[in-house]
Amino acid sequence: MLTISQLAAYAGVTVRAVRHYHAKGLLPEPERDHSGYRRYDAAAVVDLIRIRTLADAGVPLSRVQELLTADETEFGAAVEQIDRRLRAEIRERQRHRERIAQLAAGDSLALPAEAVAYLERLRALGVPELVVEAERDAWILVAAQLPEQMPFYMEMKIKDLEDPRVVELYSDMAELIGWEPDDRRVVGIVDRLVVQLADVPTAAWEEDDHLDDDLAALLDQVFLESVPAARRILEMLEERGWTGWTKLRPIEPVS
Repeated sequence: MLTISQLAAYAGVTVRAVRHYHAKGLLPEPERDHSGYRRYDAAAVVDLIRIRTLADAGVPLSRVQELLTADETEFGAAVEQIDRRLRAEIRERQRHRERIAQLAAGDSLALPAEAVAYLERLRALGVPELVVEAERDAWILVAAQLPEQMPFYMEMKIKDLEDPRVVELYSDMAELIGWEPDDRRVVGIVDRLVVQLADVPTAAWEEDDHLDDDLAALLDQVFLESVPAARRILEMLEERGWTGWTKLRPIEPVS
């Protein structure tokens, strides 16, 4: 007869595991002998090895008892069902591994390839990383809500970068991030922006009409939180006849 420690050693498990199987009702717990010890026989070793083998194979403990008492047909059907579940879990874990691997890919974690290419273009133009990161966060929000529109948006943004004035504006914004709202240089940036806006064709304002107001407000919030002078910029734009930021529009004259 074996003590619980000897039983665990024979079956290749821990004493804690044996007690866990007792608690689950998988392995009968013998009465204590006159010395106060529980003693186990060879049958208990065999049962414990079978339990351990099933558990190691991925069988949920809730189904171990069922398999221990199943006939050959029932056992085969149950094993097939468990195998299907395990294959599904493996596929799910593989997807998790792929997502984790993407963490090392930086921008591509939550953005399509065309958006990643656009951000790389900004970096190649010398746009500081702080500005690129702000752009990235904004486009992550857009991509989550309007994934089908991302190719169009990125095509237009890359086209915009062909305009030296747009590149200059990015440079201005890079400097602007560190300025306080009362910095006099903010006025010059707003003035240059207004000049550029005056050259934008009227039809261009319709390109982001499908961007709903809630999403536009969320994107505006990114700007407001990233740039200390952002609120002043919006106020100055409004004074010059423009409203918004993400959905920047000329203010229609009151009739």
